[in-house]
Amino acid sequence: MSKTLMDRIEAGREFRSIKLECRKSEDDKSFIVEGYASTFGEEYKLFSGESADYVEVVDRNAFASTDMSDVIFQYDHEGRVFARGSNGTLKVEPDEHGLKVIADLGGTEEGRKLYEEIKGGYTNKMSFGFSVRGETESWTKQENGRSKYTRTITDVEKLYDVSAVSLPANDGTEISARRLRDGANARHEAERLQQTEKEAMTVESESRARKLSLMKLHF
Repeated sequence: MSKTLMDRIEAGREFRSIKLECRKSEDDKSFIVEGYASTFGEEYKLFSGESADYVEVVDRNAFASTDMSDVIFQYDHEGRVFARGSNGTLKVEPDEHGLKVIADLGGTEEGRKLYEEIKGGYTNKMSFGFSVRGETESWTKQENGRSKYTRTITDVEKLYDVSAVSLPANDGTEISARRLRDGANARHEAERLQQTEKEAMTVESESRARKLSLMKLHF
């Protein structure tokens, strides 16, 4: 199993990397950071298989009924909590572009240190942890002959955390491949996607065979 796939699921939770920015107040005494945990309607690649590319899209209504009752802000999804929704230091809500995150890191000494790292560009990505309640899947053929598997997330069940990260899975995009640590879940997901790819290839082969058979009948 590829490391890319192993980095995508953890005990039912999924993770995405995003860009994180600092926002200065007029008196330059606040410790506010902000970014987008998701962008709507934009495809991003999860990984590439032997004969197919796997992409994902988040529907703009995916967070309409999401449980965001007490989202927390962490570093690499572990350890200290630097901000949280229940005490008013973290705000997470969808807008016209995506899922907007605004956090005040000034409540603890560790949070202020993290703010300075973000401000200095040493940490400039985020990841968010969530579970999915609704999704759709489709296969299409690309111009290069490869298949494309598209997963559209239509309903996010719960948002657990947003975290600053030092090494996102894909540094070149705002939304990157999922982080997956749980071996059993990873193997299950890999086997499911591989089987789906094989089924799609079988259908394509059978269709090609039928077309050849019809051509022979006409001659």
